[in-house]
Amino acid sequence: METTYKVKFWKTAVYKGAKVTTYTVRWTLDGEEFRAPFGTVALADSFRSKLVTAARQGEAFNRESGLPVSHQTGAASVNWYHFAVQFADAQWVRTAGNTRKNTAKALTATTVALLRTQPSTCTPMELRTALREYAFNTRRREEAPPEVATILKWVERNALSMATWENPVKVDAVLLSVDTLLSGKRAAASSVKRNRRILNVAMEYAIKHKILRANPLPKGRGATPKTSNAVDRRSLIHPQRMALILARIRRRTRGGRRLHAYFSTLYYTGPRPEEAVAMYVEDVTLPPEGAEDQWCDLLFHTAQPEVGSNWTDDGEVHEERGLKGRAEDATRVVPGPPALTRILREHITEESLKPGDRLFQGEFGGILAGSVARRAWGTARKAELTERECQSPMGRRIYDIRHTRLTKWLNDGIPPAQVAYWAGNSVAVLLAFYAGCIEGQLPDLKRRMEAQGDLPEVPE
Repeated sequence: METTYKVKFWKTAVYKGAKVTTYTVRWTLDGEEFRAPFGTVALADSFRSKLVTAARQGEAFNRESGLPVSHQTGAASVNWYHFAVQFADAQWVRTAGNTRKNTAKALTATTVALLRTQPSTCTPMELRTALREYAFNTRRREEAPPEVATILKWVERNALSMATWENPVKVDAVLLSVDTLLSGKRAAASSVKRNRRILNVAMEYAIKHKILRANPLPKGRGATPKTSNAVDRRSLIHPQRMALILARIRRRTRGGRRLHAYFSTLYYTGPRPEEAVAMYVEDVTLPPEGAEDQWCDLLFHTAQPEVGSNWTDDGEVHEERGLKGRAEDATRVVPGPPALTRILREHITEESLKPGDRLFQGEFGGILAGSVARRAWGTARKAELTERECQSPMGRRIYDIRHTRLTKWLNDGIPPAQVAYWAGNSVAVLLAFYAGCIEGQLPDLKRRMEAQGDLPEVPE
C-alpha cells in the first residue's frame, strides 16, 4: 500500500444542475486530484472535516483511494488481479460457456486499465490474450505455457489494489479505458452495456466478501449507453431472395442437400440455430405420405450453442443446455408446412437416418459445425444478392432467417401469444423486438379509425 503525507485541500465545488445541486470535496495527494461528490453541503463539510483532521494529526493518505489510512476498508490489502481471478472462478461454476467468455473479456479490459504501467516485454495483444485465455479461464489457467505464466506474474505484481474503486475519479478513468478499443475507438454500445453489467456483478461480489462497502459504479440515467433491441427491418429476407439462396445451397457439391434441409427448417419454423442443430430424428413427426394434412410437427427441447472448447466443462465445442429463458425441462412444438414436410422426408430418406441419429449432421457425422453453416450461407448470399443488397443488412447473419419467419407470422395475423410460444419468447419481448417490422395492416387500421367518425359539426 503506497501512502503519502503531502495533502492539499481545495474549496468545495458547487454545481447547480436543473434538478439537483452537487457539492464536491476536492483535495490532492502529491499533486494528484481526488474528488468526492455529495448531495448536501452538510455531508460535504462533514467529510472534508474528517480529511482535514486526519491530515493535521499526521496520518498518511493512501495514493490509490485518496483516503486516510484509518478510513480504509479491506480494499487496500486486496490486489485487483487476485480478486478478478477469484471472481472468475466463482462465476465459472454457475454460468454457461458464452457468459464465461464474456466475463473473461470484461475482466481482461478492466485489468489492463488497473495496471500501474504497461509491460515492455510483451505486446498489448499478448497481454490481453494471456489474461483472457488463461488467467480468467478456470479450466486452462494451470495449462498456461511458460511465456504466458511470466506475463501473468508481471500483471500480479503491477496490478493496483481494490482501493482504486473507492476513488470516483479513478473509477471514471477505468470505465473510460474499458469502453475503448485498442484502436482508440469507443466500443459498441452493446459491448459497453455487457461489460458494465459484468462489472456490477463483480462489485456486488466484492461487497458480499466485505472488500468494498458500496458499489462504486455510476447509477441512473446516462450510466450506460442506450441500446435498441428492435429488429432492423432491413435485415429481413425477401421471399424471392430466400428461395434463390436456398436453391443455391441445395446445389452445393459437398453437403448441399443436408444444409438445404437445415436452412429450410430455420426458415419455415424459426428456431434459434443452436436449437435446430440439437434436434434428433425422433423430434420430427411426419404425417403419412398419403394423408390429406401434410403439416409436420417439430419438437424443440435442447439447445447446443457453439461456445468453443476452451469454455466448456468437457472441452467440447458445443455446450448442451435447455431452451433459452425457459425451465430446464421445457419443450415447445412448432408446426411445419407441407413444403418443409417434403424436404425433411426426403432428407431423412437420403441420409438413411433413424431414431437416435442427429437430424442435421456434419460431413463426417456428429453435430453440424457453425463455421460450415456460416460459410455456406455467406457464399450463397453473395452469389444470389445484388452488390447493393449484399452490402445491406439483409440476411447478413443466419439469425436473420429467424427474424424473417417471426415477422412473417405476425404480418400474417397469427396472434402474438401463439407466435411467442413457437419462437420461445415472451409476448412482451416479441412485440418489443418486432413492433417496427409489422406491416400490411395499416389500410385495415385506417378503415377502422375512419369508421369511428370525425368530430361533430359545431355551428359557427
